Amino acid sequence: MDDSLETFTRQLDGGRNYDSPPLHLWHPPLSGVIDIHINREGVWYHEGGEIKRDSMVRMFASILRREDDGEYYLVTPAEKWRISVESHPLIVVDVTRLDKDGEHRLEVRLNTGKTCLIGPEHPLFSDDSVDGVAAVRLPHNLSAIFSRAAWYRLVQMAREEAGQLIVSSGGNDYILG
Repeated sequence: MDDSLETFTRQLDGGRNYDSPPLHLWHPPLSGVIDIHINREGVWYHEGGEIKRDSMVRMFASILRREDDGEYYLVTPAEKWRISVESHPLIVVDVTRLDKDGEHRLEVRLNTGKTCLIGPEHPLFSDDSVDGVAAVRLPHNLSAIFSRAAWYRLVQMAREEAGQLIVSSGGNDYILG
């Protein structure tokens, strides 16, 4: 298992672009389980020690997907390693309201530095397992839960209608839990 982590590290140091690898094309057989764990706060651990290198966390996050069995895997063209995730693998650390051409959009920034716009491709949903806090759906069957600060910012952007808090983005309304 340590060899696999070293392989990933060498690939990272090779200067490859891991922003959007084609995970949908990669279907290798299961290589095994690797001792990588993501806790509720979105902190990544390997063999009990925190992975402190941001570039490594970003690289791992870029090759992470959740499959139909509900499990999370790090996937390359040749390998597939199961990891454990306590809640959501990613965290929304900020949300910004963008107004362009009369259209309101909410842009979220993840703990990996990536951003996405809330809308049909990345809808908001309330996660009942964490008291209805908002989360956002991401590619590869992933999700990101709002951090406390981002959640409060999102609630401040909401309007109240019929006793419910609602935010809009790209012409879609989302009820906050």
